Amino acid sequence: MDIPADLHELSALFRRLGASDPESWARSQLEEGIPQLHRYLWLRQAWRLVVHEGDTAWMDAQIQHAEARPTDPYAGVGLALKQCLAQGLDRQLLNDIVRGMQAEMLTGLAYLLEDPDVAEPELSGVGWGLFATDAEGQPVGPIGGVHESVLELDPTGRSMRPREA
Repeated sequence: MDIPADLHELSALFRRLGASDPESWARSQLEEGIPQLHRYLWLRQAWRLVVHEGDTAWMDAQIQHAEARPTDPYAGVGLALKQCLAQGLDRQLLNDIVRGMQAEMLTGLAYLLEDPDVAEPELSGVGWGLFATDAEGQPVGPIGGVHESVLELDPTGRSMRPREA
Protein backbone atom coordinates (compact mmCIF):
# COMPACT_ATOMS: atom_id res chain seq x y z
CA MET A 1 0.00 0.00 0.00
CA ASP A 2 1.21 3.46 -0.82
CA ILE A 3 0.87 5.83 2.10
CA PRO A 4 -1.16 8.90 1.12
CA ALA A 5 0.94 12.03 0.63
CA ASP A 6 -2.08 14.32 0.84
CA LEU A 7 -3.07 15.71 4.26
CA HIS A 8 -6.79 15.11 3.70
CA GLU A 9 -6.30 11.51 2.52
CA LEU A 10 -3.80 10.63 5.25
CA SER A 11 -6.04 12.22 7.90
CA ALA A 12 -8.95 10.16 6.58
CA LEU A 13 -6.85 7.01 6.88
CA PHE A 14 -5.90 7.81 10.48
CA ARG A 15 -9.57 8.52 11.20
CA ARG A 16 -10.62 5.14 9.75
CA LEU A 17 -7.98 3.47 11.91
CA GLY A 18 -9.44 5.09 15.02
CA ALA A 19 -6.77 7.67 15.81
CA SER A 20 -7.70 10.53 18.08
CA ASP A 21 -6.75 13.81 16.40
CA PRO A 22 -6.04 12.21 13.01
CA GLU A 23 -5.07 15.52 11.42
CA SER A 24 -2.25 15.95 13.92
CA TRP A 25 -0.86 12.49 13.18
CA ALA A 26 -1.09 13.11 9.43
CA ARG A 27 0.38 16.62 9.59
CA SER A 28 3.33 15.39 11.66
CA GLN A 29 4.05 12.66 9.15
CA LEU A 30 3.84 14.95 6.13
CA GLU A 31 5.53 18.04 7.55
CA GLU A 32 8.08 16.53 9.93
CA GLY A 33 8.83 13.31 8.07
CA ILE A 34 8.02 11.17 11.12
CA PRO A 35 6.57 7.77 10.13
CA GLN A 36 3.46 8.33 12.24
CA LEU A 37 1.34 5.76 10.44
CA HIS A 38 3.87 3.07 11.32
CA ARG A 39 4.14 4.31 14.91
CA TYR A 40 0.37 4.41 15.27
CA LEU A 41 -0.15 0.94 13.81
CA TRP A 42 2.62 -0.65 15.90
CA LEU A 43 1.17 0.82 19.07
CA ARG A 44 -2.41 -0.03 18.14
CA GLN A 45 -1.42 -3.64 17.59
CA ALA A 46 0.62 -3.71 20.81
CA TRP A 47 -2.31 -2.31 22.83
CA ARG A 48 -4.45 -5.17 21.54
CA LEU A 49 -2.20 -7.49 23.57
CA VAL A 50 -3.02 -5.63 26.80
CA VAL A 51 -6.06 -6.89 28.71
CA HIS A 52 -9.12 -4.74 28.19
CA GLU A 53 -10.33 -2.65 31.06
CA GLY A 54 -13.76 -4.20 31.50
CA ASP A 55 -12.97 -7.74 30.35
CA THR A 56 -12.04 -10.19 33.08
CA ALA A 57 -12.93 -13.35 31.12
CA TRP A 58 -9.23 -13.93 30.48
CA MET A 59 -8.92 -14.82 34.18
CA ASP A 60 -11.26 -17.79 33.80
CA ALA A 61 -9.32 -18.98 30.76
CA GLN A 62 -6.05 -18.72 32.71
CA ILE A 63 -7.50 -20.64 35.65
CA GLN A 64 -8.95 -23.36 33.42
CA HIS A 65 -5.65 -23.78 31.59
CA ALA A 66 -3.71 -23.94 34.86
CA GLU A 67 -6.07 -26.54 36.29
CA ALA A 68 -5.80 -28.67 33.15
CA ARG A 69 -2.02 -28.29 32.77
CA PRO A 70 -0.56 -27.10 36.08
CA THR A 71 3.07 -27.59 35.03
CA ASP A 72 2.84 -25.62 31.76
CA PRO A 73 4.68 -22.33 31.40
CA TYR A 74 2.56 -19.50 32.80
CA ALA A 75 0.28 -21.91 34.69
CA GLY A 76 1.30 -20.04 37.82
CA VAL A 77 -0.77 -17.09 36.61
CA GLY A 78 -3.96 -19.11 36.63
CA LEU A 79 -3.11 -20.78 39.93
CA ALA A 80 -2.41 -17.41 41.57
CA LEU A 81 -5.61 -15.93 40.13
CA LYS A 82 -7.60 -18.85 41.50
CA GLN A 83 -6.18 -18.21 44.98
CA CYS A 84 -6.81 -14.47 44.75
CA LEU A 85 -10.42 -14.95 43.70
CA ALA A 86 -10.95 -17.61 46.38
CA GLN A 87 -9.79 -15.04 48.95
CA GLY A 88 -12.41 -12.61 47.69
CA LEU A 89 -10.24 -10.20 45.72
CA ASP A 90 -12.23 -8.16 43.24
CA ARG A 91 -11.81 -9.20 39.60
CA GLN A 92 -11.75 -5.61 38.36
CA LEU A 93 -9.00 -4.67 40.82
CA LEU A 94 -6.92 -7.64 39.68
CA ASN A 95 -7.61 -6.65 36.08
CA ASP A 96 -6.47 -3.08 36.79
CA ILE A 97 -3.21 -4.37 38.30
CA VAL A 98 -2.49 -6.67 35.36
CA ARG A 99 -3.48 -4.03 32.81
CA GLY A 100 -1.27 -1.43 34.47
CA MET A 101 1.72 -3.74 34.54
CA GLN A 102 1.19 -4.73 30.91
CA ALA A 103 1.04 -1.07 29.90
CA GLU A 104 4.26 -0.39 31.82
CA MET A 105 5.88 -3.33 30.02
CA LEU A 106 4.70 -1.91 26.70
CA THR A 107 6.26 1.45 27.57
CA GLY A 108 9.50 -0.27 28.58
CA LEU A 109 9.62 -2.21 25.33
CA ALA A 110 8.98 0.97 23.36
CA TYR A 111 12.01 2.57 25.05
CA LEU A 112 14.07 -0.59 24.56
CA LEU A 113 13.41 -0.50 20.81
CA GLU A 114 15.48 2.68 20.59
CA ASP A 115 17.99 2.33 23.41
CA PRO A 116 19.43 -1.12 24.08
CA ASP A 117 21.21 0.25 27.19
CA VAL A 118 23.58 -2.73 27.17
CA ALA A 119 25.82 -2.31 30.23
CA GLU A 120 28.86 -4.26 29.03
CA PRO A 121 31.40 -1.88 27.42
CA GLU A 122 32.56 -4.50 24.92
CA LEU A 123 29.00 -4.64 23.58
CA SER A 124 28.54 -0.90 23.16
CA GLY A 125 28.11 -1.27 19.39
CA VAL A 126 25.29 -3.78 19.67
CA GLY A 127 21.93 -2.32 18.79
CA TRP A 128 18.54 -2.89 17.27
CA GLY A 129 15.48 -0.95 16.30
CA LEU A 130 12.00 -0.89 14.86
CA PHE A 131 11.99 -0.22 11.11
CA ALA A 132 9.45 0.42 8.40
CA THR A 133 9.80 -1.99 5.50
CA ASP A 134 8.93 -1.93 1.83
CA ALA A 135 6.70 -4.44 0.02
CA GLU A 136 9.60 -6.91 -0.12
CA GLY A 137 10.25 -6.67 3.62
CA GLN A 138 13.43 -4.62 3.28
CA PRO A 139 14.01 -1.90 5.90
CA VAL A 140 13.41 1.61 4.57
CA GLY A 141 13.78 3.68 7.72
CA PRO A 142 13.59 3.68 11.48
CA ILE A 143 10.34 4.11 13.37
CA GLY A 144 11.43 6.22 16.32
CA GLY A 145 9.84 7.82 19.32
CA VAL A 146 7.28 5.07 19.83
CA HIS A 147 7.52 5.52 23.61
CA GLU A 148 6.23 9.08 23.21
CA SER A 149 2.81 7.85 22.07
CA VAL A 150 2.20 4.76 24.21
CA LEU A 151 -0.20 6.46 26.62
CA GLU A 152 -1.95 8.37 23.85
CA LEU A 153 -3.19 5.11 22.39
CA ASP A 154 -4.66 3.74 25.63
CA PRO A 155 -8.05 2.51 24.38
CA THR A 156 -9.80 4.01 27.41
CA GLY A 157 -8.69 7.50 26.37
CA ARG A 158 -7.39 8.14 29.91
CA SER A 159 -3.68 7.54 29.28
CA MET A 160 -3.71 4.80 31.95
CA ARG A 161 -5.07 7.16 34.58
CA PRO A 162 -7.53 5.60 37.06
CA ARG A 163 -11.25 5.64 36.51
CA GLU A 164 -13.02 8.35 38.46
CA ALA A 165 -14.75 7.07 41.56
